[in-house]
Amino acid sequence: MTSSLLLLLAVTGLYAGYNLFVKVSSSYVPVAATSTVLATICLQLAALAASISFLSFLALRGGHVLSLSTRAYGWAVGAGLCIGVAEICYFYLFRGADGREAVAASVAIPVIVSGTIAITLVVSHFVLQESLTSVQLIGTALVVLGVVMISFGAPG
Repeated sequence: MTSSLLLLLAVTGLYAGYNLFVKVSSSYVPVAATSTVLATICLQLAALAASISFLSFLALRGGHVLSLSTRAYGWAVGAGLCIGVAEICYFYLFRGADGREAVAASVAIPVIVSGTIAITLVVSHFVLQESLTSVQLIGTALVVLGVVMISFGAPG
């Protein structure tokens, strides 16, 4: 359990870094730029480099079965498409393209991340048939309430 908790904390910190690096990167996009897609591609290439580095480490270490089922690859492609489109939207959201105001990281990130909690809980229960406890339901309701408070309490 301790190693799982440490991994969970590491992923949380890395995801926070991801969110904040996207926001900072968006602030350096020149005003004349009409698209942030090159920043998204740069992000994807960096993620690919990290994955290839980890794959190389596992291959050199040996003892790992690295082949996956066709379905695993298919669902991974679906996840990649979701995150790819989300990243494109993230850069536009933080930059404020096409006449839209830029959204502050202190508003966008909590709303997006917290919103995924509620969506994931509902889909996990109804589609993946995972059980829910009353603590999970109450916690999710509090998350949704927090998102509403952040969204409507935001300046501008």
